[in-house]
Amino acid sequence: MSNEGQTPDLTGDRGLQTVRESTYKYALAGCAALSVLTTVGIIGVLVVDAAAFFSSPAVTFGEFFTSLRFSPNLEPVSFGILPLVLGTLLVTFGAALVALPIGLLTAIYLSEYASARTRSILKPMLEVLAGVPTVVYGYFALVYITPALNAAIGAVNGTLGTQFPTLGLFNGLSASIVVGIMIIPMVSSISEDAMSSVPDSLRQAGYGLGATKFNVSLRIVVPAAVSGIASSFILAVSRAIGETMAVVLAAGSRPPDIPPTQTAFGVLPYVAPGDLLALYSESAATMTVAMINIAVSDLSGGSIAYQSLFAIGLTLFVITLAMNVVSDAIASRYREEYE
Repeated sequence: MSNEGQTPDLTGDRGLQTVRESTYKYALAGCAALSVLTTVGIIGVLVVDAAAFFSSPAVTFGEFFTSLRFSPNLEPVSFGILPLVLGTLLVTFGAALVALPIGLLTAIYLSEYASARTRSILKPMLEVLAGVPTVVYGYFALVYITPALNAAIGAVNGTLGTQFPTLGLFNGLSASIVVGIMIIPMVSSISEDAMSSVPDSLRQAGYGLGATKFNVSLRIVVPAAVSGIASSFILAVSRAIGETMAVVLAAGSRPPDIPPTQTAFGVLPYVAPGDLLALYSESAATMTVAMINIAVSDLSGGSIAYQSLFAIGLTLFVITLAMNVVSDAIASRYREEYE
């Protein structure tokens, strides 16, 4: 007998399904709560141990942020974080110079010029770079990048008669290049996703006005996706700040020396650009490298030197948190919503 014309029963017995939905809901809420509690626990550990460090009479808050020497286990003991901050900024700035333009241009090609088949092949291959262990990058910098750079510097000096200094075995330039290579997939992937989300109606409007593909890409698509692109930049830089293993292999474990300051117009202190560039040829330990050195040293737990590890970690956390807040603010300020 045909059932046509009968109203199907859509209510059914939802008793078991309701139990399953409730189970899913509470399981997912538990995972979210666990993530939040883990974050709160890590922050709590950093704050408590850092507070114990700063409450010690052996170091003051001002000395920690202004002293020009970091030597927690060698006499005279000093806990100045400035050389570590300088090393972190050197490596991060150099990595940004490598990764941001290459990553953005790669994203423009994948989003605007590459065919669907080419994009389906190139994008996963590019993202494989993010899966390579960081220790491999450090080994690559130590064995291949530094000798190649020294060979190039020697060739330039021989051809032009210049006196560019050769790089040490551990140097900030190789670390900057290898960290820059590491974060290229983050910049290109997130930027490409932001550009791909720009509606085609904007592109068609540009073509309708006679714009070329190059003009549409740079003057319409990139500005429309600027919030996502800016977020990718800041997230990649945050990743570069926190990198450890590749940096310790490429840049070594000695903090850079603070260059001498000079005075402009009799009142404005500044550091000569040549002195800053010279730091890239020497070892440039970062904050994360200093933390590793303290953790694997023979310092006793609970000592003031050991507690400096948490003070450095808290400083690093504040820096990366500030960058994430700036990223969110930029994304909110320039976010475009299309129907």
